[in-house]
Amino acid sequence: MSEAIAQTPAWVALAYLVSGVLFILALRGLSSPETSQQGNRYGMIGMAIAVGTTLIRHDVGLPLILAAIAIGGGIGFVIARRIKMTAMPELVAGFHSLVGMAAVLVGVAAYLNPGAFGILDPVTGDIATVSRVEMGLGVAIGAITFSGSVIAFLKLSGRMSGAPIQLPGRHVINLGILAAILILIGVFTTNSAAIYFFTIVALSFVIGFLLIIPIGGADMPVVISMLNSYSGWAAAAMGFTLQNTAMIVTGALVGSSGAILSYIMCTAMNRSFISVIAGGFGGESSSAAKGAAVERPWKRGSAEDAAFIMKNAESVIIVPGYGMAVSQAQHALREMGDLLAKQGVSVKYAIHPVAGRMPGHMNVLLAEANVPYDEIFELEDINGEFAQADVAFVIGANDVTNPAAKTDKSSPIYGMPVLDVEKAKTVLFVKRSMGGVGYAGVDNDVFYMDNTMMLLADAKKMVETINKSLG
Repeated sequence: MSEAIAQTPAWVALAYLVSGVLFILALRGLSSPETSQQGNRYGMIGMAIAVGTTLIRHDVGLPLILAAIAIGGGIGFVIARRIKMTAMPELVAGFHSLVGMAAVLVGVAAYLNPGAFGILDPVTGDIATVSRVEMGLGVAIGAITFSGSVIAFLKLSGRMSGAPIQLPGRHVINLGILAAILILIGVFTTNSAAIYFFTIVALSFVIGFLLIIPIGGADMPVVISMLNSYSGWAAAAMGFTLQNTAMIVTGALVGSSGAILSYIMCTAMNRSFISVIAGGFGGESSSAAKGAAVERPWKRGSAEDAAFIMKNAESVIIVPGYGMAVSQAQHALREMGDLLAKQGVSVKYAIHPVAGRMPGHMNVLLAEANVPYDEIFELEDINGEFAQADVAFVIGANDVTNPAAKTDKSSPIYGMPVLDVEKAKTVLFVKRSMGGVGYAGVDNDVFYMDNTMMLLADAKKMVETINKSLG
């Protein structure tokens, strides 16, 4: 590896350094909605420089590479054009799986033809020890990322139940397989026999599957960011195998940023990373909730009632959730906000960090509808305003508004920071029906409070009807 670095032309090192700086600027830009477009541009330019430099530096079959880029780019373009914003979480999970599989395939190729990758030890003629470590870790993390992302995709897209699937003795099984993988990587560093290498790959595919199936839908934002981190570390490990500085830097950036985001998401849910990986929200609690179902009085309202209440309010705080995403009601919601603003009503949007099925899900949808950035507030910035608000308009958000998180120690979401919508003078809660519960599997006491009016309908149709009354 040291020889490869020493032989790297100065212009190549400089180009990779520039691309690395652009990737850092991209992450910085993506940290804010106002600068996100510029951040995307930095990332695209950085990737173009990195790919172009790699193609120029290495003697590759350029026509084949360009053909592969054209095919892959074409597929990506078609998917990006056709995909709905509501399907963005599963799209992200699907792309993570491709990154993981790419790492596995690179590792397998390097193992089968180490000479082409320049990782042979000149003394022994076998794969260098340090390269075996990199290769073992790379294929293990890549395989875990692939199979875990496939399960996340199936859960998020509805092709597989979003409820946790609890296998008996799963913790012992998982720890045993993880320990076996680490031991085999250690053995592989001293013996490069194919049986050890491909057993690492196979066990890693299995553990990725077993790690994700017990995780429920409420934990999916953490899972998405976690898999993002895994894909980054897999890319970084393969960067060492390929002796590509840009890939190492990019993978490290993705891996570390994903890990930090996972930590932030866990903090927002008052859960440890280990508790999420151990298996998710809503497993036992869902069953308990179903068995203890009790009829409770609640008030139903109409779109006309909601319009009358809001047009006579001074301040309205809108709380979007996954129900808004499913019905694609963000544009109608933006129109409602504009109509209220024209009548002198103060309108703000309250975003919970884990609302939806991926980090920033609600922010993306509201940005798509061109909701002004200065009207969107995070939980810690707006939670104190609900007590002074005339109306809290909740559209498809259940778990993140459930006061049981603050009062019921037996609740699976106890301790999770939630939006204090129940403190508003009036709560207008848009929901399809009274029968369903959130992904955590628990009922919401807000439904039955005296100051709550339930608006039961498809979220988009309800908001559009409200808009007609407001107009």
